[in-house]
Parts: sequence; structure tokens; C-alpha cells
Amino acid sequence: MSVDLSKSLRTRSTGLVLAVVCVAQFMVVLDISIVNVALPDMRRDLSMSQNGLAWVLNAYTLSFAGFLLLGGRAADLWGRRRLFLIGVALFSLTSLLGGLAQSGGQLIVARGLQGLGGAVLSPATLTILTTTFTDPRARARALGAWSAVAGAGGATGVLAGGVLTDLLSWRWILFINVPIGLLVLAVARFAITESRGEGERPTLDWLGALTVTGGLVALTYGVVSTDSHSWGSPLVLTSLAVGAVLIAGFLRVESRHRHPLVPLRIFRSRALTGANLIMILIGAVMFSLFFFLSQYLQDVHGYSPLRTGFAFLPMPLAIIVGTQLSSRIVDRVGSRPLLAIGPLISATGLLLLSRLHATSSYALHIGLPGAMITFGIGMSFVPVTLSATTGVDRRDAGLASGLINTTRQIGGSLGLAALLTIAASRTHALMGSGAGVAQTAGYTRAFAVSSVLLVLAAAVALFVLPARPSQPEPVTDDERLGTASLDKPALAAEAG
Repeated sequence: MSVDLSKSLRTRSTGLVLAVVCVAQFMVVLDISIVNVALPDMRRDLSMSQNGLAWVLNAYTLSFAGFLLLGGRAADLWGRRRLFLIGVALFSLTSLLGGLAQSGGQLIVARGLQGLGGAVLSPATLTILTTTFTDPRARARALGAWSAVAGAGGATGVLAGGVLTDLLSWRWILFINVPIGLLVLAVARFAITESRGEGERPTLDWLGALTVTGGLVALTYGVVSTDSHSWGSPLVLTSLAVGAVLIAGFLRVESRHRHPLVPLRIFRSRALTGANLIMILIGAVMFSLFFFLSQYLQDVHGYSPLRTGFAFLPMPLAIIVGTQLSSRIVDRVGSRPLLAIGPLISATGLLLLSRLHATSSYALHIGLPGAMITFGIGMSFVPVTLSATTGVDRRDAGLASGLINTTRQIGGSLGLAALLTIAASRTHALMGSGAGVAQTAGYTRAFAVSSVLLVLAAAVALFVLPARPSQPEPVTDDERLGTASLDKPALAAEAG
């Protein structure tokens, strides 16, 4: 009887940890897309340009991506529970500041700081999960829940953003994080136990984080600026040159730092390199899909934010179905087939969206293709993570899982910048045909290019990923008990 009671208490305790971790990760991912439906209201309220609206998204994702790996290192060094709590507090505070913003510049700065909070919080959620669930099967189930929440958060954000914007104000898409964050802080303080990395304590590569973030910001700014400046203008050329120099500086720092954010040797793995290329392309398409489709529904069809939010309802459901399906069959069919099939399903949906016109019906021309796109993307989340982490050295498992999240954000920011330029160019060329027709033509051109990107992702899966990635070193008994550094327990359990 006492044994059964002890087991029941442990199950409840780990279940509470999983719930807290998933809510925190959901909050972080949600804020990447929750602003999409509110963008027209932000533009009117704060007198922002189209490029400024793009930076409401990019400030968050670039800050998040640039500091994500540093956040993982800091969690190992200073304690995962401590960094989790700091991340939740910073995320909640900057959400409050963003909701109180009185200008576009204030909002963009707050979103950048919010991304920093997410970069501290997000890696701690995964490391806490993998040290709490030490049994391979339990860890695999926990990963499935975490992946589904992370995947659904992006699509659900559009629905939540529509409800909050229409019923309250766009400011509430940021204010809502404050009570959720306070609840997570209250529960996490007693539900999560502290853990740190064992062995040699890494020094933090601040210079690497600053150079890569600055480089990505400069590159994105240069691409976005082509909406109002030619590619050969001094502003664009200078921005791209500064970005290239900073990225080159980042690579130099990584090759010389004792504990680099990204040891360049890790890219010797074909599976890891291919998986990150695929994730860059998926990120580019997913971020852009919500940005363009939400504006198409409101600006062209005249949908309210609330109606737009409900129009996206099939998408989070499709992501959850795709994620859960792939997590159940990936052991039998392998990652490579799923990473070819999933993007091709999504590419088909994007081709259907590229046929939109100003009077297209919702069910046939928007809802169905949207569900196809997000189902295919959902199918890709688990196998792309497995491809990135299976076969890497045990000490690099934590790095590999963090890197795949980083490349998704990088792909989202750079992809949105490039596709926004393509859409704007098409819209400007057709302005004589009427605003609705011109805007629709710009959005459909972006969808068509997005479909090509996902065909390219499928090609990477077929021709770059190895048929059977080499297996990582077995996890030791000490690591199963969670006493080793999180960079060491390979996420082999994810594959099991």
C-alpha cells in the first residue's frame, strides 16, 4: 500500500512539473504569433508602418533566437529552476511594458526584451523536463506533450489574439501573460527542484550571443528596408554589410572560445545539419503564413479580429493531430520519410492558398488549405527534433535540441523579411488594379514562394539526411537519475 501511495505521489509530482513546463513553453511560443491578428489595430493606434509591424514580430524572434543558446548555458551554470523563475518573471514584466507602450518604438523595444525573457525561459523548460522524466518511455511521452504544446502555441496565438483584441484591446494580448506568469511562478517555486550541470562549468559566451543577434538584426533590417529603398541603396547595402561582418565575427568567436555557444564541429553531423536547414525553411513558412493570412482576412475580406481568430481555429487542431500522429509512427517509419511527406503536404496547401482572390470562400479556399499546411508542419516537428539530436555526441545533445529551436526563430525572422519584400513588390506593381486586388496578389505571391521553400525542405530530407542516423552513446545510469549535466543526457529517449 505504501509503495503504491509513493508511486502515486511521484506521478502527481512529475505531472505537475510537466504541466508547469508546458504552460510556460506555450506562453513563450504563443507570443510569437499572438500579435498577428492585432497588427492592424496596432498600426492604427500607434501610427506604425508595414515595416514597423514586421519588427513587432522580428524584435521578439531575433532576440529570442540570439540568446536562446546562451540561456541554456546559463541554466546549466546557475541552476535550471532559478533561470526558469527568472525567465518567467522577465517575460511577464516585459509583457506588461509592451501592453503599456505609447509608441511603435516602445512596443518594439518591449518585444525585444520579451524575446530575451523567452530565451532564458524556454531552454530551462526542456532541461527541467528531461531531468524530471528519467525513464525513456516517460521522457518520450513528455516530449510528445511538450512538442504538441510548442507546435500548437503558434497557431493558437492567432485565435487568442483575435478574441482578446476584439473583446478587449490589442494591449491585452500582452497583458494576459502577467496573470499566467504569476500563476506559473507560484506553482513552480514548490513543484520544481533545483538542478545544475555537473563536471566542468562553462563560461558564458556573451560575445557570441551579441554578435549573432546583432548580425541577424542587421541582415533582417537590410532585407525589410528594400520595401522602401532599392537593393543598391546605401542603407540596404550598409545594413547587409554590417550583418555579414557580425556573422563572420560570430563564427570567429565560436572557433576560438573555450565554451562556444555553437561548437562548429557539431555541423559535421549530416543529420543535424540537414534537420536545421529543414527547420529554417519551416520557420520561414510558418511565421509568414500567420502574418499574411491574418492581414488578408482583415484587410481584404473585412473580418473583425475575433472572426479572424476563429477562422484560424482548424490550424492549431491540425498541428496537434500532425504532431501526435508523427510521434506515434516515427519509430516505425523513421524521420526521413516523415520529413519528406510533411512538408509536401504543407506545400500543397500553400499552392492552394496561392490561388486566392479577393472574393474567395473561407471553407474551401482558406480553411482547408490552412489545415493542410499546419498538419504537414505538425508532422515535421518531432522527426526534425529527432534528426537533430539522434547520433550527436552525448555531450552535445542539449546543444543540438537548443539549436533546432534557434534555427526555427532565425528562419521565421529572415523568411518573413524576405517574403514581406516579395509581397510588397508585387502589391506595389498592381496598385492600379485596386487595393484589394493588389494586396491579394502580394499575399498569394508570398504563398507561392513559401510552397517552393517547403518543396526544398522535402528535398533536403531526401538528399541530405542520412537514411539511418548513427546512434548516440548509451545513457549511463547516473544520467538516467538526472545527476549529470543536461548537455550530457542525450535525447535518445525522444527516439525511444
